[in-house]
Amino acid sequence: MSRLHVVSGKGGTGKTTVAAALALALATEGRRTLLVEVEGRQGIAQLFETEALPYEERKIAVAPASDGAALRAAAGTESGGEAPRGGGRRGGGEVHALAIDAERALLDYLQMFYKLGSAGRALKKLGAIDFATTIAPGLRDVLLTGKACEAVRRKDKNGRFVYDAVVMDAPPTGRITRFLNVNDEVAGLAKIGPIHNQAQAVMRVLKSPETAVHLVTLLEEMPVQETADGVAELRAAGIPVGGIVINMTRPALLDNGDLDIAAHGARAGVAKALSQAGLGGARRGGLADRLIDPLLEQAREHAERVELERAEYAELTAIGLPTYELELLPEGVDLAGLYRLARDLRKQGPI
Repeated sequence: MSRLHVVSGKGGTGKTTVAAALALALATEGRRTLLVEVEGRQGIAQLFETEALPYEERKIAVAPASDGAALRAAAGTESGGEAPRGGGRRGGGEVHALAIDAERALLDYLQMFYKLGSAGRALKKLGAIDFATTIAPGLRDVLLTGKACEAVRRKDKNGRFVYDAVVMDAPPTGRITRFLNVNDEVAGLAKIGPIHNQAQAVMRVLKSPETAVHLVTLLEEMPVQETADGVAELRAAGIPVGGIVINMTRPALLDNGDLDIAAHGARAGVAKALSQAGLGGARRGGLADRLIDPLLEQAREHAERVELERAEYAELTAIGLPTYELELLPEGVDLAGLYRLARDLRKQGPI
């Protein structure tokens, strides 16, 4: 089972929501998950209804217990102390979160490899850090991915992994391969030395079976095409692809027979159905007849949407990856909805 789960998707597909739900789904049965944000949007804090995440790992939620017990959020003020790790099948695990800041990560890096200490802080005041990460975007990506990969490898004093899984809310699909393929990005910056070694260490994790990149999409033409392109680019770069999460799915409100009637505007069939429902006779000018045109218009739109979504779904399944579906929550995604999505992911098997 992968330990680093990278979640990407075209803007507007809900990738941050899916990343948060996945972290909750993975943190079951006493397991501990780290949810990492790299874009500085504080989307995770908003989803979990907690204060802005600092540049440090902090517990933000308690995951669902595996027996379906009542779900509850920690929201940073959880009482009762630490939940037991590996505490049996019935115990819920923990979700910790971290907002990675490239500037702070560079300071850590400078301290780790060059022992700059206060000199590193002076560089920050001079604006040298912003300058360095701006002129060398590849360096920024190494710092961001490196922090997540370090969390994947980190062990406690007993030799156990601190986190059973790390979930990264990554940049959109259009630039996910470049973001993850840091070895190529820094090739022109450093061919030897700490930066080169750091990039190599990151790529060993990102290209290993420990990693899976999941792409979030909608049943719409542009997100589906971008997903297919993203999968092809990731595969070409040798980065493991996990699954495709089809987000915000909506049920078909009509069966196939009714869809056919709606698509072809069969007035007689609709009039008969309305009459049978007690809405007047099927004669011209009656109540049932006056309802037909607006109902047919809505039904046609619905039938067209279902047909298009089925075509897009076929495109996705042709890619040959496991697919997972999450329903559209009409009222939006609040904390309760997030737990609901996590439960739905768990029901669909390992991801």
